[in-house]
Amino acid sequence: MGRAQDTESASVSEFGIEMLPRRSALADEVHEAVKELLMDQRIAPGSRMSIDGLARELGVSPTPVREALARLESAELVVKEPLRGYRAAPLLTREQLDDLYRFRLLIEPWAAARAAERITSDGAARLRAEVDSCDMPDENSYAAYKELTAHDDRFHVLIAELAGSAQVRSAFERTHCHLHIFRLYFDRVIGTKTLEEHGAIAESIASGDPGAAELAMRTHLEVASQQRLRPLYDS
Repeated sequence: MGRAQDTESASVSEFGIEMLPRRSALADEVHEAVKELLMDQRIAPGSRMSIDGLARELGVSPTPVREALARLESAELVVKEPLRGYRAAPLLTREQLDDLYRFRLLIEPWAAARAAERITSDGAARLRAEVDSCDMPDENSYAAYKELTAHDDRFHVLIAELAGSAQVRSAFERTHCHLHIFRLYFDRVIGTKTLEEHGAIAESIASGDPGAAELAMRTHLEVASQQRLRPLYDS
């Protein structure tokens, strides 16, 4: 985690992360630190979260922790309960996962086909650049998978943008689906297949083939939900 130079050395908290030096504890750094604890499930799903306790663990004042939790609430990674404070959001249930993918299957194959219909040379270059922007992580942790999570989100948002639908883009972004999906499971094999499928979607859109683009997106979503994620609930 990046931080400004500081004369104080960092110590390690009980969560196994470095405490942030006090004078360099920016809001974004605290946000990322707390998000990493949630994504790696070092803060257990459903457990209570103490602002003061997190502040002590990270070596900062309660203010940036409070700000971080407010941001994480908007991403539905934490839940605020009246008079009781914050708790870590539970993991998606099987029913919630199925519902999320039903929604995605309604809007994203259409968006991919529409993007192929409207594709320009600039749009094709942006898609290919996004696919090329992400390398496979070398370990199974949120710290390693953070860039893949960000790429996954950028890739699908870009397709909605290229489809020309602000409503579809907004609806997709409000799900925060990639955070919740990667919170369920990190695996290098899954990551490799995800990037391969993104490449196939990008090339179908870039070639201006709506039918192939719609099929590639539908296949990607169905494989992800049925073959990669749903089996987690049967183990």
